[in-house]
Amino acid sequence: MRPFSLIVLDRDGVINQDSDAFVKSLSEFIPLPGSIEAIARLSQAGFFIAVATNQSGLARGLFSEDDLFAMHQQLLDWVQAAGGKISMIAFCPHGPDSECDCRKPKPGLLAAISSELNVLPLDTVVVGDHYRDLESAWALGAQAVLVLTGKGEVTLACHPELKEKIVVCANLAAFAELVLKEKLHG
Repeated sequence: MRPFSLIVLDRDGVINQDSDAFVKSLSEFIPLPGSIEAIARLSQAGFFIAVATNQSGLARGLFSEDDLFAMHQQLLDWVQAAGGKISMIAFCPHGPDSECDCRKPKPGLLAAISSELNVLPLDTVVVGDHYRDLESAWALGAQAVLVLTGKGEVTLACHPELKEKIVVCANLAAFAELVLKEKLHG
C-alpha cells in the first residue's frame, strides 16, 4: 500500500455487526470486537477517519433519520471514549434503484468526504466488506482494503482475485495493526 492520510470506513460489517434485516436501532447497533479501539488507535496516529455508508433502510421506511443519527452519535461517543475521533460520517439515504451519485458503488460519498476534509483521493484508503465498497474506492482513485467481517468472506469467495490485487485483512483491528506496524502515514 502507498502512504495515505484519510481512512474511509464502511459501517455495517466493518465497524458494527451487519444484518440482512438492516441495522435499524441503537439496540441493533453492536460494534464488532476491536473495531472501536482500532478506530481510536488510527485516529491517535494522525489519520483522518471518516465513515461512508449506504443506508437504504431510510428509503425503505425501516428506520428514521433520528434513529440513524442516534446510532452515529453512539459511534462518535464510543470512539471519543476510546481516545479517538471520527472526522466525518456520510451516508446515502437512497434505495438501490436510485440514480443518485452517492450510493456505493458510485464514488459520490467518498468524493464528498475527500472534498470536505481536503484530502486527495490518492491519499485515501477505503476499508469495506462488500465489493461495492471496493468499486467506489477504485472509481475515486483511492486504495481499497477488504475486511473479512460482515460480507467480506462472501465477497472474497465471489472475487478470489482480490487476494492478488488488494490488501485483505481479517477485520478492522487487523487492518489497524498492519497500518500502525508499517507506518503507512502519508
